Amino acid sequence: MTMPSPLLGEFLGTMIMILLGDGVVAAVLLKRSKAEGSGWIVITAGWAFAVMAGVFTALACGGEANLNPAVTLGLAVRTGIYSKLLPFFVVQLLGGIAGAVLVWLQYLPHWRETPDAPAKLACFCTSPAIRSFLPNLLSEIIATFVLIFVIGAIYSRLVFANGPAPGFLAVYLVSSLVWGVGLSLGGSTGYAINPARDLGPRIAHAILPISGKSASDWGYAPVPILGPLLGGALAGLSLRLLNI
Repeated sequence: MTMPSPLLGEFLGTMIMILLGDGVVAAVLLKRSKAEGSGWIVITAGWAFAVMAGVFTALACGGEANLNPAVTLGLAVRTGIYSKLLPFFVVQLLGGIAGAVLVWLQYLPHWRETPDAPAKLACFCTSPAIRSFLPNLLSEIIATFVLIFVIGAIYSRLVFANGPAPGFLAVYLVSSLVWGVGLSLGGSTGYAINPARDLGPRIAHAILPISGKSASDWGYAPVPILGPLLGGALAGLSLRLLNI
């Protein structure tokens, strides 16, 4: 019998998050989907619910529910403990790949029906609305900083009179935060805010036999990796300095 463990929890939680998160993008963008054309509000809401489902899954399976190397890095900078960075990143990346493969299987007939190759890529990973390296990088830094800094505030003992928010309430608050980040800050780059969320599915897109796919846009890939890591580190440092 497999026992719950932090690594298993991170893998399964990330897999579920990507399955539901990239799944809602596929539902909106792929041809002959019943949700085709339903828009940005559906995508951002779907991603918020995806994070909620991923966090509950990770916690139930023994994980810490980081689901995001930028979160893991932010926590490491905040606490000074870096031992979880590499193992968590590996399983988060693998979970991202696994979740993306499941999205491909879920919408298997629809890839052939969709002639738009960039739309297919968007079902896996992010791309900018206006391609410009430094502004795109800055967008990812800002969005990730907000995500991780406010997560720190949600879990702070300074916010609730009797200590940190109860676990189940904190999960809902974090999911709402993800929705807010997507609505307010996601229009410029698609708010990767998570290196594993972007890199894992991008790898899946590159290796899967997706009908009519384009290249996987590896030239842009450093932005949704470096931006979230920088934003996460800055948020962790700010939380540490402010003792939040």
